[in-house]
Amino acid sequence: MFVLFIVLNEICCLEDILAGFIKEGIGGATIIDSQGMGRAIAHTRNEDIPMFGTLRMMLGDTHPYSKTIFTVLDSKKMVDKAVSVVKKIVSDCTCRGVGLMFTVPIGKVYTMDGEDK
Repeated sequence: MFVLFIVLNEICCLEDILAGFIKEGIGGATIIDSQGMGRAIAHTRNEDIPMFGTLRMMLGDTHPYSKTIFTVLDSKKMVDKAVSVVKKIVSDCTCRGVGLMFTVPIGKVYTMDGEDK
């Protein structure tokens, strides 16, 4: 088992990704509002530190927040399907920094209803 994490800066792609997951048989995911450290620093109003102003100019006001999606997948095959869905959807996006994905292996899942996997 694996957990796939997707940090999505282009949140306009979110609904298409979730629809693609459903089509591939991925029935569950958790979505969290998130913000990267660079964006958080850039959007502070600390004018005393010149680096923050430079960072603010570089990043601009585009996409100050992200969505972090994570889903538990039973097999490498399902991970490959999920990654393929995301790559296909974001491939049309021409902007820089669309996001990133990574997986983490899971040793065991403990559910709250007592059915451990």
